[in-house]
Amino acid sequence: MTVIDGKATAATIRAELAVRAAAFEEKSGKKAGLAVVLIGNDPASQIYVRNKIRACEEAGIRSFAHFLPENTPQKDALALIKALAADESIHGILVQLPLPRHLDAKELLAAIPAEKDVDGFSAEDIGKLAKNEGGTVACTPLGVMELLRRYRISVAGKRAVVVGRSNIVGRPMAMLLLNADATVTICHSKTSDLKEICREADILVAAVGKPKFITGDMVKEGAVVIDVGMDRDENGKLCGDVDFEGASAHASFLTPVPGGVGPMTIAMLLQNTVEAAERTLS
Repeated sequence: MTVIDGKATAATIRAELAVRAAAFEEKSGKKAGLAVVLIGNDPASQIYVRNKIRACEEAGIRSFAHFLPENTPQKDALALIKALAADESIHGILVQLPLPRHLDAKELLAAIPAEKDVDGFSAEDIGKLAKNEGGTVACTPLGVMELLRRYRISVAGKRAVVVGRSNIVGRPMAMLLLNADATVTICHSKTSDLKEICREADILVAAVGKPKFITGDMVKEGAVVIDVGMDRDENGKLCGDVDFEGASAHASFLTPVPGGVGPMTIAMLLQNTVEAAERTLS
């Protein structure tokens, strides 16, 4: 079995993006710019944002960090996003989720222009993905596809099963696999015979948010297993949605947690930002 090294792959991609970012700066006279908006005091979100800012610096991307208090009114958050949208030095805007409960996330995300939507959440980009017409794609599923490509794992003609149907991972993941000519099944909390369906998968993607939910007996011999989960087990140890030990007895390729899909998410955010900047030159 091959363990897919997302950390090393992401490092390679960041190095490649640094070259592209430098070329953009030479042509345009300015750096590619990413604005990150963090509202509230969620500890996990603070860690994610710090990691994104550090990754930007390493890749030669200018970061604009905006930290707003927990009680920020909707109108103030909306005004900030509109100001960032109008700023020509900013090529990508990221609003870190989850937001405080009193805020309307849909309205705030909708205020991000499609050309600066580096998260791939805009209706325009989701529509393009559904129609297989390009556009910016959500970072985590895009990172999964990049891992498959760089490990030379063929998708066309394969049976792919995605466990989870969130708008951030599950749904775009399924559409990307379908666009790559896989035969795709999406499973969720109402799915009957989940174990049997998973055992039919040549490519199994777990994005359900439950620790070690995918057990070894749910994995087909030789399957490629992608674990998108980021959970804690009964001892508080970081783990994924897949029981790594159980799955490793059957899988041909398997992503670990940590060090698998996670680092790729930030790498794809940087890639989407650089591509957004490059489009301004055309």
